Amino acid sequence: MDTTALIVQAQAWLVDYGPKIVGALLTLVIGLWVIKKIISFISKRFEKSNFDPTLAPFILNLVNSILKVLLVLSVITKLGVQTTSFVAILGAVGLAIGMALQGSLGNLAGGVLILIFRPFGVGSYIKAQGQEGEVSKILLFVTVLRTLDNRTVYLPNGALSNGSIEVLNEEENRRVDMVFGIGYGDDIDKARASFKQVLDSIPEVLSSPAPDIIVTGLGDSSVNFSVRPWCKATDYWTVYAGVHEKVKKTLDKEGISIPFPQRDVHLHQVQS
Repeated sequence: MDTTALIVQAQAWLVDYGPKIVGALLTLVIGLWVIKKIISFISKRFEKSNFDPTLAPFILNLVNSILKVLLVLSVITKLGVQTTSFVAILGAVGLAIGMALQGSLGNLAGGVLILIFRPFGVGSYIKAQGQEGEVSKILLFVTVLRTLDNRTVYLPNGALSNGSIEVLNEEENRRVDMVFGIGYGDDIDKARASFKQVLDSIPEVLSSPAPDIIVTGLGDSSVNFSVRPWCKATDYWTVYAGVHEKVKKTLDKEGISIPFPQRDVHLHQVQS
């Protein structure tokens, strides 16, 4: 093979592609440096603003990935390669992945919305999706609850962000709603005084707002009282359990009956 011809071809190739290769390498090096600076700047801004530690890495990785994809396309363009086909392929791959991971992406979007809008936080006691408990973790795909009986429940963020959420300890105070029935033959005023005596004996019950002790129904076998004291949200179950126990003891002591379902059975003797 003619060495001179090879040298000429190499020189021609360098003339044609040398500047493109150099431009592509410069674009790659400068682009990576710029991306590093952008990510560093965003990270510092997150640290100064106390941005959510769970959401921050996700956003940084997402921005980093997008910028690097754009950089690769720019480098390919510098080399003179048409990027239309690459963009089409990326779009098709993205669509296929999106269809395959539709549920997971919905949970991811829900997690991002929860972390941004903060309808509840770690430590909140919530009822949602038929479950209730204290929020121990908020992850990108699931929210982790710890129930009162120490079970761990994982709720998908997609369903959680699209459904109703009841936050039970967001307010400082909470009303405890209870219903107690007395017999039709018992004295209503005496029963009301007994309920008030019970509430006054429990230190966790707040004096303001004043509790409600009112007749709210005439049942089949009982006169129903709604007893509604207020307490600190953290004392809810203490008050709930304490009132029920002391109401039973106090009504028994005062001779006030608590009706319960009864059935009378009558036997008829058939004479032969």
